Amino acid sequence: MPMRPSRPLLCLLFSVLCLGLSAPAQAKITALVGGRLIDGWGGTPINNSVVLIDGERIKAVGTVDTLPVPAGAEVVDCRGMSVLPGLWECHAHLMLLGHPDYTHWDATYLKRIEKEIMPAAAHQLLNAGVTSAMDLGAPLEASLNVRSRIAKGEIAGPTLYVSGPFLQHQPYPGTEAFRWGITGADDARAKVKQLADAGVNVIKVVDQDEMTEAEIEAVVSEAHARKLPVIAHSHRPDEIRLGLKFGVDRFEHTGLATAPEFPADIIKLIQERTAKMSLGPLYWCPTIEGFFNYEYNVANPMHIIDPGWQLDVPADIVADIKGAVKQPGRFAYYQITPLRAKTSAAKFAQLQKSGVVLLIGTDSGIPMKFHNQSTWRELDIWVNKLGVDPMSALRAATYWPAVSMKVDQDYGTIQEGKFADIIAVKGDVLRYIDLLQRVDVVIKHGKRSK
Repeated sequence: MPMRPSRPLLCLLFSVLCLGLSAPAQAKITALVGGRLIDGWGGTPINNSVVLIDGERIKAVGTVDTLPVPAGAEVVDCRGMSVLPGLWECHAHLMLLGHPDYTHWDATYLKRIEKEIMPAAAHQLLNAGVTSAMDLGAPLEASLNVRSRIAKGEIAGPTLYVSGPFLQHQPYPGTEAFRWGITGADDARAKVKQLADAGVNVIKVVDQDEMTEAEIEAVVSEAHARKLPVIAHSHRPDEIRLGLKFGVDRFEHTGLATAPEFPADIIKLIQERTAKMSLGPLYWCPTIEGFFNYEYNVANPMHIIDPGWQLDVPADIVADIKGAVKQPGRFAYYQITPLRAKTSAAKFAQLQKSGVVLLIGTDSGIPMKFHNQSTWRELDIWVNKLGVDPMSALRAATYWPAVSMKVDQDYGTIQEGKFADIIAVKGDVLRYIDLLQRVDVVIKHGKRSK
């Protein structure tokens, strides 16, 4: 008679069987095949490229002649396409959706920012090929919760780096939820500590020329002690002078004034700062596109009827925005813009020559600047109006932002071991940068969302 297995042996066999059944299936390799790879390092693009993605990260990079595609891999045909790192949007406001009346917006929608407005903005950015974004000014809890939900995969959006509320001398009436006032150096340190302990990625100051020097010094030194970069407005000359004096890491914008250029002493101070290599680069995000496109947008408001900015936005908010932008030439916000446009190119050129590292950011979310359009429009102006070579412009939207946030070990270029944040566009973006207005493939952390 055949021997019957013992009870312990049966238990062992059952356990092995259960373990085998419960073992997670291995993630399938994804292969991007045949595209022209612009890897973010600035070198010659790689034709007939192959990028292998294993889970969230890049497994290998090569060409169809040097890197075989594993059997069973999911192949994404990229022939005739530019393949490049996912874009960064370095200055976004996810709590805004392009409505021209801030007072109305803040009073009406503040309680809907976290659950409805910021998630919609995040999805629109990702759809546009933005896989990393810096949200510079929003209520603290909303910023942290939206960042967390994106990281967990609960909602679609770019990897977020947040500042939470602005820090300034005196909040504007009705903005206290996302603008915190500073009263004295001790209060400045306490506010930075509160933000740092909550987990923000950067500290943002505005109107710093209205603070005392002791307050500015306290903000910067406390932030740096907690290894947080400080980002500051540069609308007025004294904002820049004080920011440079106390060690601000990055400036935003090119100024509200219509002066023909930055004052000579400021350029001298910038050059002195950029010469100090031990401090690392000085970063500047000019957010300049709106100056050049404003009059065109008023005469040709095609971007306003583009349904892309309505993605995930509740119907009542869509109706409100549509009603508010019917006469785009009548916004008080933009009346001085045509004059600023005439001086912005000269200021941009000064910054280029001064040695700062320029970053692509747009103020996305401000009046008529919709999240689904802003980033490619900024790149287009840099290349086609300001003469920046396309490769440098793309690196300002990929490589340099990652370096500025000290996450370049994981982001900013396409190479083995880094997160698979990759986009692909039909055509040659180094010849036609505006092709980025229609991104065909979006992959973030190895997951294809478009």
